[in-house]
Amino acid sequence: MANAAKSLEPAFQGVGQKAGLEIWRIENFQPVPLPKPDYGKFYSGDSYIILQTIAGRGGGYHYDVHFWLGKDTSQDEAGTAAIKTVELDAVLGGRAIQYRELQGHESNKLLSYFKPCIIPLEGGVASGFKTPKEEEFKTRLYICRGKRVVRLKQVPFSRSSLNHDDVFILDTENKIYQFNGANSNIQERGKALEVVQFLKDKYHEGTCDVAIVDDGKLKAESDSGEFWVLFGGFAPIGKKVITDDDVVADKTSPQLYSIKDGNVNAIEGELSKSLLENNRCYLLDCGNEIFLWVGRVTQVDERKAASQAAEEFVTSKSRPKSTQIIRLIQGHENHAFKSKFDSWPVASTTAVVEEGKGKVAALLKQKGGGVKAATKNAPVVEGIVPPLLEGGGKLEVWRINGSEKTAVPAEEIGKFYSGDCYIVLYTYNHHERKEDFYLCSWIGKDSVQEEVETATRLCNTMYNTLKGRPVQSRIYQGKEPPQFIAIFQPMVTLKVPFTSCRWKGGMSSGYKDHIAEKGGKDETYTADGVALFCISGTSVHNNKALQVDTVATSLNSNQCFVLQSGTTNFCWIGNQSTVEQQQLGVKVAEFLKPGSPIKHTKEGTESSVFWGAVGGKKPHTSKQSTPETPRDPHLFAYSINKGKFEVEEIYRFSQDDLLTEDMLILDTHAEVIVWVGQLVDTKEKQSAFEIGQKYVEMAASLDGLAPNVPLYKVSEGNEPCFFTTYFSWDPAKASVYGNSFQKKALQLFGYGNEDKSNSSNNGGPTQRASALAALNSAFNSTSSPKAVIAPKGQGQRAAAVAALSSVLTAEKRSPESSPGRRLRSPHAEATRTPRRNTDASPFAEEAKENLERAEPTEETNEEENEQYGGTYSYEQLKSKSVRGIDSKHREAYLSEEEFQTVFEMSKGAFYKTPKWKQDLLKKKAELF
Repeated sequence: MANAAKSLEPAFQGVGQKAGLEIWRIENFQPVPLPKPDYGKFYSGDSYIILQTIAGRGGGYHYDVHFWLGKDTSQDEAGTAAIKTVELDAVLGGRAIQYRELQGHESNKLLSYFKPCIIPLEGGVASGFKTPKEEEFKTRLYICRGKRVVRLKQVPFSRSSLNHDDVFILDTENKIYQFNGANSNIQERGKALEVVQFLKDKYHEGTCDVAIVDDGKLKAESDSGEFWVLFGGFAPIGKKVITDDDVVADKTSPQLYSIKDGNVNAIEGELSKSLLENNRCYLLDCGNEIFLWVGRVTQVDERKAASQAAEEFVTSKSRPKSTQIIRLIQGHENHAFKSKFDSWPVASTTAVVEEGKGKVAALLKQKGGGVKAATKNAPVVEGIVPPLLEGGGKLEVWRINGSEKTAVPAEEIGKFYSGDCYIVLYTYNHHERKEDFYLCSWIGKDSVQEEVETATRLCNTMYNTLKGRPVQSRIYQGKEPPQFIAIFQPMVTLKVPFTSCRWKGGMSSGYKDHIAEKGGKDETYTADGVALFCISGTSVHNNKALQVDTVATSLNSNQCFVLQSGTTNFCWIGNQSTVEQQQLGVKVAEFLKPGSPIKHTKEGTESSVFWGAVGGKKPHTSKQSTPETPRDPHLFAYSINKGKFEVEEIYRFSQDDLLTEDMLILDTHAEVIVWVGQLVDTKEKQSAFEIGQKYVEMAASLDGLAPNVPLYKVSEGNEPCFFTTYFSWDPAKASVYGNSFQKKALQLFGYGNEDKSNSSNNGGPTQRASALAALNSAFNSTSSPKAVIAPKGQGQRAAAVAALSSVLTAEKRSPESSPGRRLRSPHAEATRTPRRNTDASPFAEEAKENLERAEPTEETNEEENEQYGGTYSYEQLKSKSVRGIDSKHREAYLSEEEFQTVFEMSKGAFYKTPKWKQDLLKKKAELF
């Protein structure tokens, strides 16, 4: 038995017991736990195994296992890593999804663990390389690719490595340069800034300078000059050269293969889940990725052989290095795999999990190992109620009547008929923000299509009237989200009334005519004047009342019911109901018939009148409904490939993944939220609900998502609390405007950068250079015969501003007179801050702003003192305790002496520095 126990890898004992990362390096063909401080360090001569354990919201753990192969690792080490990964999966109960990761071609999921990037190190332990020792700093050039996760690759420090299509980072001893190719992606530029910050903190102790160099900007930019000097001077750079590492296999139509005894055989016909047998292994070839599906009752040896067969398949097909191999266990398929099938029937996974555990237990027993780690689950997590909208807002409701909407009287707000459609607008204030709007269309299950379309059309009109600020939602009867229920106290859903036949529609159709025939009298929602309402929920977010069939079998001991019969109200109290349900029952009875007496009837004490109203006494249930298991939220980017709607998951998502140029889908399983960035194309914005509906239809067939799930549209800058709760939300980030690159520059370095994509100065002077030259001329009027003369009675500063005005006016009149004029994209134009002159470039505005605060003379000192109204101490200004001052220029209220102490320069010198540098200095001094 002792010998058998040795066959179970000791390094994997007790793994997967808590959420987080665990990493092993292959040393002498054995996995050795890596010290925590070394997480994120990967040597190109080594192989690693990475386990990511996630605690699910519904209880239990989810596992992802990756084996990372350095470009210089030996074949034996790579094989050891693959085999040990299968053994690790067995210890985890056969539930892990496995990924083969090649250096430079890592999956997005793996890279998401090590944001902003992995920087592979030369050398290794077991590969024969020596671990690098501390050495003198060496200048390195990297190419940086990726919008949300970054693949960083070191390239030769040579001009020939640069091109116009990519973003590069040059890391020198005293300065880090980011070079943005003219055709590079704006989002990749923004992501590269995070890498720059990472390099600065990790290798420069956070003290080196940072510069951004744009392709084609040559003159009057000292950073650009310094950058090109490092390459031996400026010279044209070449086009992008495609290497083997850049080759990516095309997506192909999925082809399924069976694997038996190491042989791979194609299976013809349409893809169907029924083709996958639980005692076999299969390979699904999608071109750019290979899925290895493993039946839950296969043997460990079969699984190892299937993994080897998948490796040989990729080699035999001459697929590029970037081809991903992903291994999945039956019952734990991911979204990417299931989406390759036309549908994926959803069944209970409980039996699958238990059966898998039993099989693995037997396998491990044969190996001499225990199964404690494989069978233990995390405690079940209670469902989390999303934050609710602030109370005390203004609530307006309209009922759809044919092609129009009719306002619902205040006393009727909260009643919803199943045959009708409604529009709900809730206006509220969120902390110190402007007015926020929650706009919904509610669709009754018996409503007619004509009125559903009218509700959608009118809701869109209201959304546009409010300039796209509302959170807009489409809500179906029975799937009302907590935010919706909470604004109605109470909320009651009523049936379409019955007479000799049932009308299609609600109050706006047959029922309205029925009421008219009765002389306008509403006979308690049904023709015979009897109605029964089930009271569900225990809190403000789920306490609603639903009209049910008026029969005794509708009763349930776990709930309360309100029975209306003529002028009498009964509040029936189930023996297992809660106090909250009883209180809501009284509230609902009063809401439906104000002033009517209420008879409290405890279960078992019902009168003959009560039983007569419900058609006689009959047995009723005491069965408690099982709440839906909460699921983890997922964020997706979408694309339409050859007419097919496809999604790509964004792993370990954060607020930084909400790129302003994107439209993304957040699926919480309780609702689907389409987030729309400010710079998304206008036509694409209008299709947000269509995109959301396509996702719902796909997820309904693959993941069991309810087809009538609440569907939201949320625009950037107007995110509600129930959206931001899924992120570590920073309001400061949300308030920054601009494209992805500009936002990230401001967040990290305290200054923005104009949109420079696809722009060139053609070798001419930049607008900034022209402005500065004119300003220099103004300040040196005695030596310049062309100096701008200031109006009489004004000082040197006025002359400088006049000079700048002259430059800007000339450029405005002749926009093509300067070949080096900076171009601006429509997106960048739309996102400029309102306080700036829309005719001037940001560099010119920056120069003007700096000069308006230039070193004060006696003449301007009085103006400054009058403008800023005295001085305050540094501590007062830093703590923001002073009110009634210009918060954007708090540094101006420091005395000259304290200003010198804080900034180590005079006010005059400070205001002569560029605006971005001023902001950076103020940020360091906590005065930004």
